[in-house]
Amino acid sequence: MTDVAEGTAGSPSEVEPETEVEPEAEVEPEVRPIEVELKFRMTDAGAGERLLAADDLAGFTARGPVTTVLHEDSYLDTPDGRLAAAGYAGRLRSSGEGTVITLKGLRGIEDGGAVHRREELEGPADAAVAPADWAASAARDRVVELVGETALEDLVTVRQSRRKRDYEHDGTVAELSVDDVEVVAGGRVLERFAELEVELREGSEAALEPLADLLSEIEELVPAETSKLERALEAVRRAQAGEGDGAEAGVEVGRGTEAGAEVGDGAEAGAAREPVAVGPGVISAVPEASVETVAEPEPEAPRIIVPKSPGVLGDDHLAEAGRKVLRFHLARMITREAGTRAGKDSEELHAMRVATRRQRAAWRVFGEAFDPKRTAKHRRRLRAVAGDLGAVRDLDVLIEAGEAYRDMQAAAEAAAFDPLIESWRARRETARAILIRELDSNGHRRWVEGYLLFVQAEGQGVLPVGPTQPHRVRDTMPSRIWAAYESVRAYEPVLRWADVTTLHDLRISAKWLRYTLEFVREALGRDAGPVIEKVVALQDHLGWLHDADVAAGLARQFLVEHAGELTELESAAIGRYLVDRERELARLRRTVGGPWRGVSSLAFRRALGRLVAGL
Repeated sequence: MTDVAEGTAGSPSEVEPETEVEPEAEVEPEVRPIEVELKFRMTDAGAGERLLAADDLAGFTARGPVTTVLHEDSYLDTPDGRLAAAGYAGRLRSSGEGTVITLKGLRGIEDGGAVHRREELEGPADAAVAPADWAASAARDRVVELVGETALEDLVTVRQSRRKRDYEHDGTVAELSVDDVEVVAGGRVLERFAELEVELREGSEAALEPLADLLSEIEELVPAETSKLERALEAVRRAQAGEGDGAEAGVEVGRGTEAGAEVGDGAEAGAAREPVAVGPGVISAVPEASVETVAEPEPEAPRIIVPKSPGVLGDDHLAEAGRKVLRFHLARMITREAGTRAGKDSEELHAMRVATRRQRAAWRVFGEAFDPKRTAKHRRRLRAVAGDLGAVRDLDVLIEAGEAYRDMQAAAEAAAFDPLIESWRARRETARAILIRELDSNGHRRWVEGYLLFVQAEGQGVLPVGPTQPHRVRDTMPSRIWAAYESVRAYEPVLRWADVTTLHDLRISAKWLRYTLEFVREALGRDAGPVIEKVVALQDHLGWLHDADVAAGLARQFLVEHAGELTELESAAIGRYLVDRERELARLRRTVGGPWRGVSSLAFRRALGRLVAGL
């Protein structure tokens, strides 16, 4: 700095002439590492396992086998939430390799909630000493700068078993991981859930786009709009509010919420949100009204009539045909919502779930005719609602099948089998509570209102097409139908030796063929019925197979997790149910040939060809 003589401060004449004024050095902006990852919550853990088992994913090739690591993460902050106020989550991770402190930026969700970009600082740490005494690192320096000598306290503990595998493509390395997560506070497990993540380890972020596209098409994956910390803190809030223990929630029973946000608020992913300051003292101090705001009386929604059929015609614009299908199934979804809330008849929830799945399928079939930016919100919300409905419905199917089995047993055997059923019922109640909270939210109400307007507004959100571009149903659906059929017939060479995972994939392909045909059934004509019935027969057979596989897997998991708690009679009874489901699974695998021939025969292909030719 230059010396300034006494007198009027800052006057140029008062600077001593012999002093050379040196320009200030230009300060380089601090470059902080950014974590880039895709995050999804899973409604079916099998989806993650199938992806981990694949050696090739969207052009990426596996670099090695699947490995498993165990982590215990303690999230820390000062009593007044200084880290959160500065926009950070502080994580202390313990593993076999030592303890690491990580500071993660609280915000950074983009691309519909799937892509997360966050600042991340990391360094060695020791839970037994103050941050100032940790080994030198950028993370330590930032922590000390923010908290000073104030002690850090535990917010919540997150335990996770991570199965991971590295994939590479043209110099870009991505780590795919499936995390089984437990939220622990006060010595008890508050919630269990599973997430799938893809983290960019090396290379270009743009190279992740094919992976993102692949994952976005998988029905069992829903973009995670919140971090694990935010979801964990929400579990703590629910526990403190007396809303029940979410530990039996299973693989995935609902949607996380932002720390400090209204439960189920439906704030759109990717919108700019401010970091929420949450500290140990803040959690207990949050007034109940800020945890879950009571919705105002719902205004009258735009009216919509449930037609007898979508009414798609051959000359319809592809987008307007899709709008007809969406309008038809949205109307059905809305009519079933009251019954789903009441919870007296499980078929109400079943029908509501079917309606949401049909809408999601319609977006897949007709979606390219719409502007993706203007319709992404509807697709995203549908996926989330379908996931919440599916979490309850899947447990309904398990419970109904389990009760049917139990009712055929002797009294002693039935009583010994009950612990498994009771476990599933507890999980269902937790899943249902999360579903109802979402349906009651202002965000859900606002979305339905906007969606109703969209499905009734012809031309809204449609991409422009030229007069000679294929855009009518009769111009565009033949190729879509044949492409869907090709995806089914591709399994012909491997069907004889197909494992359960392959048959599950075939079920999904059969489902898309069925939906593609059903959506334009009226345009195809009266001969469409017998063709669709054969596809439904294959899908149903594979669906029963999938149900048997899931039941066997969950029974086995229950026996392992509760081995020290069950009596010998209970273990034996549940074990016999496991054997029964495995036998049913084997029977369905042996007999898949019948329904398969229904869709692979020359007669079926000719019938399908005649339908398509008639468009």
